[in-house]
Amino acid sequence: MYRRLDRVHRIIPVVLGVITLLSVVVLFAWDAFPKYFPARAHDILGALPLALVALAYLAYQAARRPPFRELIKAILLAIAFLLWAANQLWPDAPRSILWNDLAIALFVLDVFLVIIGWPATSPDESFAETWIASD
Repeated sequence: MYRRLDRVHRIIPVVLGVITLLSVVVLFAWDAFPKYFPARAHDILGALPLALVALAYLAYQAARRPPFRELIKAILLAIAFLLWAANQLWPDAPRSILWNDLAIALFVLDVFLVIIGWPATSPDESFAETWIASD
């Protein structure tokens, strides 16, 4: 059974999460007022929250210390976000379409694994999920 992480173990993921949310606010500011930003600023502003959320999620998982299979799944999800960030940051790169397609494949795989219940473990209570043990 999982327990909620204490403040000491949550501080790094939470700080990264707050920075990530602030970067999304700046991204929306670009959407509202693009003329106030430098050329190609959107490339960085679009990539930054994706990369930061990947790092925040990995920091969270490191603090949580999940079973090996859950850790592998978390790493795959973080890689998907990093590939998406790379596609945003370098949209004209020769490999940008490949990075995007790999990100899509990993996101689809992640959702599929959730649907089939892999890995078969109890959910994380810190996400306020309800879990009832089978008899």
